[in-house]
Amino acid sequence: MAEEISITIREAVACDAQAILALMQKVAAETEFLVIDENTDDLSLEQFQDQLQQLQESSSNLLLLAFDKEQVIGASSIKTSAEKRIDHIGELGISLLKDYWGMGLGSYLMEEMLTWAQVSGRLYRLELRVQAQNKRAIHLYEKFGFNIEAVMARGARGNEGEFLDVILMSKLLDPKK
Repeated sequence: MAEEISITIREAVACDAQAILALMQKVAAETEFLVIDENTDDLSLEQFQDQLQQLQESSSNLLLLAFDKEQVIGASSIKTSAEKRIDHIGELGISLLKDYWGMGLGSYLMEEMLTWAQVSGRLYRLELRVQAQNKRAIHLYEKFGFNIEAVMARGARGNEGEFLDVILMSKLLDPKK
């Protein structure tokens, strides 16, 4: 019989910095599906905490964390640009520890992100990049109405330095809701 788990989702706060860094390191070690690396190596813990504080205070950016008891097991984010002409576009990302794949958590996090983006009234387009070989993630994004816009040949490098194709997907949000 499978062990029952209780998942909690909440917005990230500055004191989560260490746990988020640990999550990102573990996710990067568990999967080759990442398209970009979060560049936190050059940041001190205090600088990362400051970034999280600014993110929390922003009305156009969101970082949610998924917890199994006290352990951070996943994260989802929408990041926008400060550039006025493109500040209506949010870049979406979801990461989960491998032990939690296939449990519906990706769908749940996606629902939370889409609801927040729609309610924000500031976002009219969501974008994401996904490795072409990550069929499970592509299926999830298509299930939630994301469309393929382009295949970027050699869009990323794998762990062994090989080139990987990356798919750009987007979803337009209804400005009237």
